[in-house]
Amino acid sequence: MEPITVSIEGTKQATGLGVTKIYELINQGKLETVKIGRRTLVKTASIRALVEAA
Repeated sequence: MEPITVSIEGTKQATGLGVTKIYELINQGKLETVKIGRRTLVKTASIRALVEAA
């Protein structure tokens, strides 16, 4: 089963982008996140959509 969310570090590894750029994309609404406690998790579907739109 594929994960539906990944950590910021996982997003960094999957996309090859830096942490600053990832947070930029989150703030622009291009990456969807979920907050669980103190953790920020990025939805894998939004990562796919970002890559496919590029």
